[in-house]
Amino acid sequence: MLAYVFVLFAVAVRFMPHPLAFTPIAAALLYFGARGPRRQLWVPLALLAAVDVILTKIVYSYPLTWDHVVTWAWYAAILLFGTALRKNDLRENANWLRVGGAALGSSVSFFVVSNFAVWAGWGMYPKTLSGLMTCYAAGLPFFRRGVAGDLLFTAIMFGVPAVAAVVARSYKPHGTAAA
Repeated sequence: MLAYVFVLFAVAVRFMPHPLAFTPIAAALLYFGARGPRRQLWVPLALLAAVDVILTKIVYSYPLTWDHVVTWAWYAAILLFGTALRKNDLRENANWLRVGGAALGSSVSFFVVSNFAVWAGWGMYPKTLSGLMTCYAAGLPFFRRGVAGDLLFTAIMFGVPAVAAVVARSYKPHGTAAA
């Protein structure tokens, strides 16, 4: 249930004022991949893609372009990446190093893929190695905010249930005294 709440939070943030590139999207996708039902992995993908369409076509009145498909493919990849953080019989619970690494990997992958799509699909930069590097350099301020948001929101989303479990254990009765 919490996985759905986090995805709905990520959807809501898209409609709220927020610092550019500072969103809970990667964190919500990682969390859903790790804790959501496998058969429902399509739900966050469909919701976020629908939000992209609504924002692009209705709110901003821009055309949908092929690079939206690149973003949606990234959403799917991060959901699948999150499944590597699942608890199962073969490995221990996802530890903080793995979760933090997944968040950082999400940030880096989005930076690399989205900037490459801008370079390849738009006429803003020359189609040379120098043009590609200029595109990546122009994206660095967004990357810094993206990393900060991904790390913060991932820590919160994976931390909330962990803290709740510790609190719940502390309130569990420890037994009764014999008379």
